[in-house]
Amino acid sequence: MSDSRIDWWPPMDGAPPSPDALGGGGSPVPQQEPPRRSRARDRQHAARLKSQHRRSRVVAIVVCLLLAAGAIYVGWSVFGNHGGGGADAAVQDYPGPGAYPPATVVINSGDTGAAMAVTLKDAGVVATEKAFRDAFAANPDASKIQPGTYSLLKEQRAADAVTALLNPANRVSMKVTIPEGYTVKQIVQRVNEVTLIPVDDLNAALKDPAAIGLPAEAGGNAEGWLFPSTYQIEPKATAASVLKQMSAQTVKVLTAKGVPQDQWKTVLTKASLVEREAGRPEDQAPMARVIENRLAQDMALQIDATTSYGLGQTTAPTTAQNNDASNPYSTYAHTGLPPTPIASPGESAIDAVLNPADGKWMFWQLVDPSTKETKFEETFAQHTADVAQLAQWLRDHPSATATP
Repeated sequence: MSDSRIDWWPPMDGAPPSPDALGGGGSPVPQQEPPRRSRARDRQHAARLKSQHRRSRVVAIVVCLLLAAGAIYVGWSVFGNHGGGGADAAVQDYPGPGAYPPATVVINSGDTGAAMAVTLKDAGVVATEKAFRDAFAANPDASKIQPGTYSLLKEQRAADAVTALLNPANRVSMKVTIPEGYTVKQIVQRVNEVTLIPVDDLNAALKDPAAIGLPAEAGGNAEGWLFPSTYQIEPKATAASVLKQMSAQTVKVLTAKGVPQDQWKTVLTKASLVEREAGRPEDQAPMARVIENRLAQDMALQIDATTSYGLGQTTAPTTAQNNDASNPYSTYAHTGLPPTPIASPGESAIDAVLNPADGKWMFWQLVDPSTKETKFEETFAQHTADVAQLAQWLRDHPSATATP
C-alpha cells in the first residue's frame, strides 16, 4: 500500500527553510546582505569603467583636432596664403597674376637681388624672399634693373616681379630734362614745373652749397655746376636731393675726362661761353680756340653773352652796356674770364675746351641768325667785314632780334 506521508527533514543548522519545503504556501524569506568585500570590488569596477569612458572621449576629441589641423595645413600648403602674410614655409610663391591696389616700392642704387627681395616681400609683392632671389638668378636680364620708384601689383609670381622691374613703364619717378646752356634760374623753373617742388625751396637749397654737393671750387655759386641731362626724380625727392644729382653729375663728367680738380671752374667757365655763343656743334672747337688765343694775349674776350648774363637779360646788349665796367661780367670792360660760368655747359662744349681746334683766329662773328652761320677770322679787318654782313642781314629782316 502506498505511503501517503510527506517526509520532512529539519533545516540545516542556521539555514532558513525553503519555500518549496513549506509547500509553497508561506511568505518569502528575506535575502542576506552580500559581504562588504564584494561591495567594494563592485564600486572599484564601476569607477574603472567610468574612467576608461572619460579617457576614450578625450582621445576622440584630440584625434578630431589633429585631423582638422592637418586638413588646414594641407589646404594652406596647396592653395597658398593669398593675404600676403603667411610664413615662408607655407607659401613659396604666389600663383599670380597679381592683386590690386598696387604697391609702391623703391629700388635703391646698388641694391642686390637679395636687397630687392626684402623690399618686395615687405611690400607684399612676392610671397617669399627666396622665391624672388631664385627668379632674379634665373633671369639673365635681372642685373639691368634700374634704381627708382615702381608701382607693382601685389601677390605676383616672383618671376613676374622681376619682369615688371625691367619694364620702364612701371616706374613712377618723374623725368626732368635740363637742356645745355640753361642758367640756374632756368633750371629752377624747369624743376619746379615738372616736380612741383616750390621755387622757394629750390632757391633755399642753392644757398646751402654743402646740401647740394657743390665742391669747394664752385665758391658757393651753383651756376655752371648743374649738369644738363635727363634725371629721374623720385616722388619724395627734396629740393636739395634734386640739385645734388646735377652737381654730382658735373663732378662725375669732369673726373671721367681727367680734368684736374683745380681746373674744374676754369674749364666750366670757358665751356659755358662756348655753349652760349656757338650756334652749331661744329663751331664749338674753333670758338674754344679763339678764347685761348685771346687769353694768351691778355686781350678782352668781348663776348656779348657775358654782358647779358650780368644784366639778367636774354637780348643782345648795347654798346653802352658792353662798356659798363660796373658789370663784373662785361668781358668788354674787363679782361680775362668772367667771375663764374654763365650757364651749364654740355659735354660737347667741355670737350671743345679740352680739345680746341687748331688755328690763329682772334674773332668770331654770327653772320646769319637764321642758319646760325658763324665766321672765324684772324684780323680785325676781316672781322669788320663779317660785322657788316650781319648788319645787312638785320636790315633785310627787320622783325628779327639778335640774341647773345
